[in-house]
Amino acid sequence: MSTTPISTDPLASLRAAAKARTASRTASRDAHTADRAANARPKRSDAELQEIVERGAAELHGSGLGAPDEATAEQVVAWAAREFGHSIAVACSMADAVLPHLVAAAAPWVDVLFLETGYHFAETIGTRDAVAQQMDVTIVDVLPRLTVSEQDAVHGKDLFSRDAAACCAMRKVEPLQRTLAGYELWVTGVRRDEAPTRTTTPLVTWDGKNGLVKINPFAAWTFDDLLAYAAQHQVILNPLLNDGYPSIGCAPCTKRVAPGEDPRSGRWSGLDKTECGLHV
Repeated sequence: MSTTPISTDPLASLRAAAKARTASRTASRDAHTADRAANARPKRSDAELQEIVERGAAELHGSGLGAPDEATAEQVVAWAAREFGHSIAVACSMADAVLPHLVAAAAPWVDVLFLETGYHFAETIGTRDAVAQQMDVTIVDVLPRLTVSEQDAVHGKDLFSRDAAACCAMRKVEPLQRTLAGYELWVTGVRRDEAPTRTTTPLVTWDGKNGLVKINPFAAWTFDDLLAYAAQHQVILNPLLNDGYPSIGCAPCTKRVAPGEDPRSGRWSGLDKTECGLHV
């Protein structure tokens, strides 16, 4: 009578489970890719997209900005998935993975755009890599036209220290605009509580500068809301969030923030600059 040998490797079951998860994710990604190709469609006109924005604003904002009947983040994302299908891009700075996690629940394998400026903290790159390995999203590294060394050669070393706006324009704004041209909607993690410049952030709006629809599902959230969601769903967080960096950008232009200060006060500290240009 033959018997099946029992493995003496205590890690065998863990390896088998990991292999099964990888196979499942691969199959899911392949199915998404095939469905996306089969249902590809031309980008709708500005007029058509603006009409969708008007309908969406009426549906999602209820009786007004910040009103009790304003849609939840989950409802905003569900609306976007229904209206735009695969033509959605998530902009994520990798301060955390809450936004990709939320959107992927309604739109698995959604494209997550990461602005690879060449100046990120090591922790930010590590967060991006962990998201790519652990979440059902598609990471798209958005690259500037010039590498850091090429930019140094053309504009002089450390342009960020002399003209931060020009550096942001070349390494963030232009690459994102170029990439967003292929989508109908982009999702951001902008919150009203982050800075005075963001207090009137709507849930859905027409982004005329980039020529597409923009949603801000976290507009009504606080930083504590974000952390609570991350804890509840065990979502990846950038370690710098617990090291005095509530808002994380490029390493040379981001400083720690003292308790009680504006969360974005550590961005371009000492300069007359509060935004990189992506959301203005």
